[in-house]
Amino acid sequence: MNFKVLCSDLDGTMLSTKSDVSDFTISEITRIREAVRIILVSARMPQSMTYLQERLGVSNRPIICYNGALVVDGTEELFSETIDFKAVEKIQRLSEEHGIKLGLYHNREWYVEETSERVEKEIKYTRTEPTYRPTSVTLKDWKNRNISAHKIMLMGTKNSADAIFSLLINGLSEHLNIYRSNDTLIEVAPKSVSKLSAIQLLLSSDETLADVISFGDNYNDMEMLKHSGCGVAVENAREEVKSIANHITLKNTEHGVAHFIKQHL
Repeated sequence: MNFKVLCSDLDGTMLSTKSDVSDFTISEITRIREAVRIILVSARMPQSMTYLQERLGVSNRPIICYNGALVVDGTEELFSETIDFKAVEKIQRLSEEHGIKLGLYHNREWYVEETSERVEKEIKYTRTEPTYRPTSVTLKDWKNRNISAHKIMLMGTKNSADAIFSLLINGLSEHLNIYRSNDTLIEVAPKSVSKLSAIQLLLSSDETLADVISFGDNYNDMEMLKHSGCGVAVENAREEVKSIANHITLKNTEHGVAHFIKQHL
């Protein structure tokens, strides 16, 4: 297989643990990185991806953050799309009514009101620290600065997440991607962007999606896998993802991305 660009999701895909890539993955990326551009694609914020870039030796490449809402190359911002501020305010009001806490993300900024088991997991797995302050203070600050969220994470219980999810879908899904990460977490991002749209932004004039091989495991990877020249799902991927992939490799915990690279690239 000959491809010019390799795009990979991180959590559940390239990462063999919750927070790191394996030595095997590093060695395989090192072997091919001069011949193939390696672009990391994630729902993560920039600084929770750059340490992985450094581990893989691909810090000279752009990264796709927040599922395509932010694309950066080092300190240069190549693309940015945020959630309409009025929608952020509406999500805040609904969250307060349902006792749900918010994680608010803009570029390299991450704000939460207080620590929790979920926040501590995020710190541990992404090696990133939030700023603690009331959501109302963050929104007032953002309004003054004329900025908004690249991503919102809603953190509740299963019951509160069930209750608010349908309200979000009915009221805001026309303009927002609303994604249930698990029973207690909901992620919200701009609808006009995706991992695929960000990849297309980074292709040079002589490249098409046929030159791209991509790896993923979750719903937000499906479009990327379906339209790449070769879409590869890890064995632990959701069944819907595996059904549209060209190939299925080993689980992320078994270094599936590295195994596929070794066998085919």
